[in-house]
Amino acid sequence: MPQEILRFEQVSKFFPGVVANDKVDLTIYKGEIHSLLGENGAGKSTLMNILYGLYKADGGQIYYEGRPVSILSPNDALKHGIGMIHQHFMLIPNFTVWENVTLGQKMEGSPVLPVTQLKQKVQEIAGQLHMNIDVNQLVGELSVGVQQKVEILKAIYRGARLLILDEPTSVLTPQESEELFVTLDRLKGDGCTIIFISHKLNEVMSISDRVSVLRDGHLIETRDKEGCTPAMMTALMVGRDVNLAIEKKPCIPGEVALEVRDLCAAGETHASTLKHISFQVRAGEIVGIAGVDGNGQGALSNAIAGIQKPESGTVLFRGEDVTAENVRRRNERKFSYIPADRRGEGLTLDFKLFENIALTQYYKEPCSKKGLLNFRGMRERAAAYMKDFNVKAPNTEAEARNLSGGNQQKLVLAREILKRPDILLVVQPTWGLDIGACEFVYQKIVEERDRGAAVLLISTDLEEVRNLSDRLLVLFEGQIMGEVDPAVARVEDIGQLMAGSQIQQ
Repeated sequence: MPQEILRFEQVSKFFPGVVANDKVDLTIYKGEIHSLLGENGAGKSTLMNILYGLYKADGGQIYYEGRPVSILSPNDALKHGIGMIHQHFMLIPNFTVWENVTLGQKMEGSPVLPVTQLKQKVQEIAGQLHMNIDVNQLVGELSVGVQQKVEILKAIYRGARLLILDEPTSVLTPQESEELFVTLDRLKGDGCTIIFISHKLNEVMSISDRVSVLRDGHLIETRDKEGCTPAMMTALMVGRDVNLAIEKKPCIPGEVALEVRDLCAAGETHASTLKHISFQVRAGEIVGIAGVDGNGQGALSNAIAGIQKPESGTVLFRGEDVTAENVRRRNERKFSYIPADRRGEGLTLDFKLFENIALTQYYKEPCSKKGLLNFRGMRERAAAYMKDFNVKAPNTEAEARNLSGGNQQKLVLAREILKRPDILLVVQPTWGLDIGACEFVYQKIVEERDRGAAVLLISTDLEEVRNLSDRLLVLFEGQIMGEVDPAVARVEDIGQLMAGSQIQQ
């Protein structure tokens, strides 16, 4: 009989206007890898943030090792042996590995820091976890995958025997994800309990012993992995059967619609700065850009959209140089842009929905007549767009900030796709959407390709960009590492390019 280590009993958490967790009952067994599966907003992270002391539950009780506990802070959680690896790492780049691992720990006895002993202890634990890490190296010099290992090392060093990992593979290459899974399996073998938060079915099916599905704050069901299928899990997540298989006709590319020549553009870091990028996108094809986030995707999309002036190089729409043109002039050339940051770039949150729909065409009919805004025309267009993309809102008068993240994203998608562009730049199109909405968005993007639009898709979701693209370019530290055929290329080969290595023949 499995031994219980953790139990949530009728745990609830409320935010203004939102029920994040609703009377959740969940049991975790000692020494298992237990995955929490669910869409964005399902309540997975909120539940774990309650366990880690970042939120206080509004109802219910947590039992840990058979006793009721009150965890009011991360320090409380660590005292109980509970550690959490966040999606965005909590490391200091200018500190070494051993300094990051030991930072904040109380030193007993001598006021002089026992550096040699601390290094030895950190190195010893790293060895026990089979982590090949130089404890003297600066964290800022390490790859993202190794930084994540440092986070795990830090938690184990501090006595964690129950580890929570929140969307741990979102910043990793496929190879780094596989290395993480090996590490987690070793931790499990040593008796550690792991709670793995994800919305990626393939990962959950690969790593888990048991899976709990959350939807709209409710625990829907807990199942052993054996006997589960991705289709079953998807249906539990969404509440209905969903087909995520992307059906595409063969690609028939036309003339070059978008061309980037020898483009250099500044990023926030050296890794995100573009270094002599060149490629083409033809009418009637989807060209994908794959890569770990922070490798130049932002600079590339901003330069193409006219938001950022490149340092050198050329952007051409249908053979015409648009490098010096502003955003409106590019829009006039039937260019549409769906940015990654819907709240910061895609929408004006204090504007009403009909105003946001009109943002890029407010000066043209039907949004404008004889130089005056036509509010009736704007509202009618917004209502039609919202109906077509199933944007859930009271009416077109609602403010954009009052929509859920998924509905905000669908509003931006509707505005840009329904303009019927010749060139469509799409960045992270399904971020924040549920599986059913993803199915719909994929269909719309493929329809744009089939209509004859040139589509450039930039996404850090490797499965998404592989399945949608006709050609796939891989970006690493601001450079194109290579082009592959996504229909036949191995994930391992794409992962090598994402990590900056050439494919081994």
